[in-house]
Amino acid sequence: MKKAQVVLNVILVVLIAILFFLHFSGRKKQCIATANCSATKDSIGAKHSVIAYVELDSLNSQVTFIRDRKTELDGEQKGIENDYENSYRQLEAEKNNFLKRGSAITQPEAEAFQEKLVQQQQQVEADKQSRSQKLAEKGAKIMGDVQEKLKDFLNDYNKDKKYTYILATGTGLDYMFYKDSTLNITNDIVKGLNDKMNNSK
Repeated sequence: MKKAQVVLNVILVVLIAILFFLHFSGRKKQCIATANCSATKDSIGAKHSVIAYVELDSLNSQVTFIRDRKTELDGEQKGIENDYENSYRQLEAEKNNFLKRGSAITQPEAEAFQEKLVQQQQQVEADKQSRSQKLAEKGAKIMGDVQEKLKDFLNDYNKDKKYTYILATGTGLDYMFYKDSTLNITNDIVKGLNDKMNNSK
């Protein structure tokens, strides 16, 4: 009797799995051609979620507004690094010129020069730290602006598409173990954002 019950339970589980598969694979076939699936309700009114995703690496490299801001920040970062290295080269040159005097340098002169050199090094470090902090604040402000523009655009974009969720994926934040490429809306977003930014200029 128990064996018959176990067999019956296994058959029921298999049948439910088949029904589940048939129900959701039919939905996927409808969506697969365009990646423009919207959240829908089935025959009993239960809502089905539809998820799309955007590749942030592509946005960073292909959306002109984002790429220009990134280039601007990179340029300022390189400027800070170059100024820092030039300042240290200057200090090194000053030290070498001082040491050329050799035995003519007195103990008080050596101590005074050493103290001055340490102060100059501290000033170079403080300048770099101050400029780097200002650049980080500017970068955070730019990122906030980019995120706001992206959210505004996605709100408009999704009025027609009706995705339940739009996820971000990319280097360092790729937590999705599987991605159906038919749900990749990156190209739409790149084109739409570029068009919107060009029109707003």
